[in-house]
Amino acid sequence: MPITFRKSFRILPGVRLNINRKSVSVTLGKGDGVRRTYSSTGRRTTSMDLPGPFGYRKTERRG
Repeated sequence: MPITFRKSFRILPGVRLNINRKSVSVTLGKGDGVRRTYSSTGRRTTSMDLPGPFGYRKTERRG
């Protein structure tokens, strides 16, 4: 079983700093609306929870 590491810190209301073994990312937005995540590896993710068991997620890679 691989060893994993992930830690998340709330910097300000609606802003989280996420740290894992390979990257650092910042998430903007609250849990009940649209969230935007920017990663040090170049990934940008937009996600949103929808009513019921549904959700939306779009991931883009920089360059």
